[in-house]
Amino acid sequence: MRGLFITMEGPDGSGKTTQMKKTAEYFIDQGYEVLLTREPGGTLIGEKIREIILDKKHVEMDSITETLLYAASRAQHVAEVIRPAIEEGKIVICDRFVDSSLVYQGFGRNLGLELVEEINKAAVQGIMPDITFLFKLSPHIGIQRKLCQGNGDRLEQEKLDFHDRVFEGYMALEKRYPQRIKGIDASGSIEEIHGEIVQYIEVLLKHRGSI
Repeated sequence: MRGLFITMEGPDGSGKTTQMKKTAEYFIDQGYEVLLTREPGGTLIGEKIREIILDKKHVEMDSITETLLYAASRAQHVAEVIRPAIEEGKIVICDRFVDSSLVYQGFGRNLGLELVEEINKAAVQGIMPDITFLFKLSPHIGIQRKLCQGNGDRLEQEKLDFHDRVFEGYMALEKRYPQRIKGIDASGSIEEIHGEIVQYIEVLLKHRGSI
């Protein structure tokens, strides 16, 4: 049976990493094989591209260059990791995927959804998440959390109006793809958020005939 592709999206500092781990534990307890991965990155090539994209020294990077680099990392990620794992029946849980490009470059960089979607068509190779959990948290709170942990990468150090546009982009995508993107109130407790995620997953698995 084909595996499951789950993505976690939302502003930086919204708790995605914690919930990825708890979601993986849930599936492992159910007897599934789980692969945790991230974007940009997930492969040797992708991780090198990640270093270039997020390096604070690269302030001169053009928005189109940034978008193409994300897409290049994604193309390698899908080909080398995501597609094979899904075909092997694994549960793939990914920290960010193409939705991040749509909001960070489409909205944040003002490139527009159509251009970013077109650039990423070849990269995703027809692979889209079965379900996406969108952690909804004020970007002001999320960025403050990240910056308190360190200096922040190149995108985290962008001005707040950039992060506000990104958040607006997420809200627009949630309305555009309500069957796939499930909004989660990230201000809740870890257990409350996990419980909500599990409810969505159980419904999805029942529809697939896996439970």
